[in-house]
Amino acid sequence: MRGKKQKEPAGMNPGEIFAALDLLEKERGIPKAAMLEKVIKAITTAYQRDHKDVEEENIVVEADEVHKELRMFIRKTVVDEEDYVDPFNEMSLDEARAISARYQIGDVINIPVDKMEFGRIAAGNGKQVIIQGLREAERGMVYDEFNSKQHEILTGVVTRIDPRNGAASLRIGTGSESTEALLLAGEQVPGEPLEEGMHIKVYVVDVRRSTRGPQVLISRTHPGLVKRLFELEVPEIYDGSVEVKSIAREAGSRTKMAVWSNEENVDPIGACVGPKGQRVASIVEELRGEKIDIIKYSEDPAEFIAAALAPADVVDVWMADEGKACRCVVPDDQLSLAIGKEGQNARLAARLTGYKIDIKPQSYQPEDGEEVFPPEAPAEKEGAPVPEEGPAVEEGPAGDEE
Repeated sequence: MRGKKQKEPAGMNPGEIFAALDLLEKERGIPKAAMLEKVIKAITTAYQRDHKDVEEENIVVEADEVHKELRMFIRKTVVDEEDYVDPFNEMSLDEARAISARYQIGDVINIPVDKMEFGRIAAGNGKQVIIQGLREAERGMVYDEFNSKQHEILTGVVTRIDPRNGAASLRIGTGSESTEALLLAGEQVPGEPLEEGMHIKVYVVDVRRSTRGPQVLISRTHPGLVKRLFELEVPEIYDGSVEVKSIAREAGSRTKMAVWSNEENVDPIGACVGPKGQRVASIVEELRGEKIDIIKYSEDPAEFIAAALAPADVVDVWMADEGKACRCVVPDDQLSLAIGKEGQNARLAARLTGYKIDIKPQSYQPEDGEEVFPPEAPAEKEGAPVPEEGPAVEEGPAGDEE
């Protein structure tokens, strides 16, 4: 009866491993030496896992890059018969001299590992390391691709909406350099409907490395989305002749944006609005009807604060002696306009300027003993809502949301 033919080890032989490493270095830019070191480490670890009595430092893997060969040896120390207790890491003097008469006590001998056993270990683990290296390279390429697009706008396709928490999964990019990104419910515009297959623009907040590949953090509510949309729509912002100084946004409802130009012949507000309002109209359409107030920035805080409270007119602005606070006086019939619905106008103005703003009507008379401008003056007057104020602004006057 003829014996069955012994199967070759599944995976890659040493020659194929070297060929694959050469290809990874050439096409993916992965250093061959680093990958070969990982292959050797994986083979060593796999052998030691199957032979727990052999100390790992005694497992030697030699790589012959010229002949495309890998060999494994077990390093054993020659000891006297009386000291011979560990056959896995030691060899008696008699056994050593059976190999060569020149061996002495204390010599180290490399004993070749059975070729079939080594071939099995090398094939399986070498292939695994190479596949892992290829995955890491692809992840690295995707990470580099999207890391270069931080604080930019990308278009994604909605692939799934989680019914439990409302988070939307988006496919961003094309081909092998595409990745999944998660648009959390808190980063979505309130009331904005999302459906599978829909194309939407998102702002890349951050890109992080993770064990499952690059993690792209995206947003539809970030004020940077508005800034980038204006950069795409307004050539004067793109070329730097108009500068966006600060942005305050309540996504889906209203945005205030302060712009400035150091060129006398450039109107920063007119440039952003565009002919017949076309530029700002296209951005409002992209933001599903979100109102946008464009304000001229001024280095004079009082002037800037007065402009930020638009559309209300401001009669006077009193600046506090200390701290970033002020009191704004407005006509009596424009008090509610200055404060805005649920305090929104005053709240956005405070975020835009970075100042605590106390709004009073022109008819307001300080009570006896009240300071003209108390440092912590309340914004509430005659039942008016108290606007959220303070230095915690989404975009400070420096204007860099990044």
